[in-house]
Amino acid sequence: MIAEKRPELGARWLGRVGYEDALVLQQRLREGVSSHLLLLEHPHVYTMGVRTDPAHLLVDPATVNATVCWTDRGGDITYHGPGQLVGYPIIDVPVGPDSTPRYVHTLEASLIALLASYRIEAYTLDDFPGVWVGPRDAPRKIAAIGVKLSRGRSMHGFALNVHTDLSMFSNIVPCGIADKAVTSMEAEGIHASVAEVARSYAKHFASGFGFDQLDYQGVDDASQIAVSTSREKSEDAVASRLNQRLAKAGFSFDTAVPYVSRKPEWVRSEVNLGVEYRSLKHLVRDLNLVTVCEEAGCPNIYECWKDGTATFMINGERCTRACGFCLVDTSKPLPLDPSEPKRVAEAVAALNLSFAVVTAVARDDLEDGGSEAFAATIHEIRELNPSCSVEVLIPDFKGDQVSLERVLQARPDVLNHNLETVLRLHRAVRPSANYVRSLTVLARAKEFGLTTKSGLIVGMGESIPELKSVMRDIRSVGVDILTVGQYLRPTRDHLPVSRYYHPDEFAALREYAMSIGFRYVEASPLARSSYHARQGSDAAAGAMA
Repeated sequence: MIAEKRPELGARWLGRVGYEDALVLQQRLREGVSSHLLLLEHPHVYTMGVRTDPAHLLVDPATVNATVCWTDRGGDITYHGPGQLVGYPIIDVPVGPDSTPRYVHTLEASLIALLASYRIEAYTLDDFPGVWVGPRDAPRKIAAIGVKLSRGRSMHGFALNVHTDLSMFSNIVPCGIADKAVTSMEAEGIHASVAEVARSYAKHFASGFGFDQLDYQGVDDASQIAVSTSREKSEDAVASRLNQRLAKAGFSFDTAVPYVSRKPEWVRSEVNLGVEYRSLKHLVRDLNLVTVCEEAGCPNIYECWKDGTATFMINGERCTRACGFCLVDTSKPLPLDPSEPKRVAEAVAALNLSFAVVTAVARDDLEDGGSEAFAATIHEIRELNPSCSVEVLIPDFKGDQVSLERVLQARPDVLNHNLETVLRLHRAVRPSANYVRSLTVLARAKEFGLTTKSGLIVGMGESIPELKSVMRDIRSVGVDILTVGQYLRPTRDHLPVSRYYHPDEFAALREYAMSIGFRYVEASPLARSSYHARQGSDAAAGAMA
């Protein structure tokens, strides 16, 4: 079966992703209308379909460093792990009495075509979904399939063994089939990386399901990027882990902006140390508070403080992460101050704010990731300032759902979590974060009924097509507000600037973002996460009214 022609497929090679994060992302994407193909690896996990016999799990998963997840796909138990390409298509499927078998058949055909391109002859077996190789009287399963179709949209998908540890299958009855062997591309004599197979498969899937265009993006995927071959000639090409990650992701050191160079006039902020600025600075000091305006070297500090607005940074001023673009201190954090939420509320009252923004450093050293302080600060602000709206810019809490829900249940007026950059550069720029995890934070917040917001920084080596792709990914999980600003290098030890975007380019990016459904977009050279935050919240609320 080849479906009717479709306009575009967004295929993403995401690298290693936790099973539950991938499931949340699928569920959110299924609520939309665009077409997606998520390609990834999982950590060791045994997944149980709706027809799983628990007796088919033969060991305690903990003894083999694996977890177990029950899920709503079809089929019995299967294994996912490193070296295995897992694909989750989220596409429209024509509704009909034979929808599921026709869809599964097309999925199998796309995998058979992929394997043929690697000189592996594969086939299907009646009554046994999946893809098989070897003699038909002694078949070996190379790819499992377990799907779910609901309201004309697909979820779940397939698992192709590329160079998987096949011994992990001995701990289960794979797919409930006890008398048939399991194999991999490697076991069949083909040596390839999962990332390479993912890129190739995306083309076969797009062709098999009738897509006119393929938008493929991959983490660390520099295959279509001209990587610098003379890094030793660059002043920034020091032997650092940051630059090694950048090189892997295809950053061009040869064309980067020199550290000592004059910035274009449109990225220079005007210094205004007027009475309003000095008054707010004294208030922050008197209440022993921290602002991200100062800690992150925000170029808008003079404008915002002149207007009596500031973004308060809670949970201390030392971050446990070291993002390549950020100026915030990364030394060992100090203990939390339990009085800080109330002092933030007192500052909001003293400034007579109608809209307050609260952010925080990442506190991976804390069991709750600092989420209790976020909830307490929201509560204290509303207790002292009932008419004040609150926006929070939160970390990902390492993917801990309990910590995230603690903040969601406090119901901030806007929940902001920044994706920061495109998929290819994500691991280089945010080594302790995860592209999918960030999307799932936003997806969970949207499912909770909150107004959601995210931000991007440009000038870190991305392309315009990549920016449009990440905008589509952010919008696909329901995000309402987007900010886009120019990256400005804080010190020589931070990520180099690839280039400075012209104001006209920001205007074009804003126009594109609005055209794909964002309620409000702040895009300009000096735009930052909390810049014009109240205006964004008001516009989003008005658009949804």
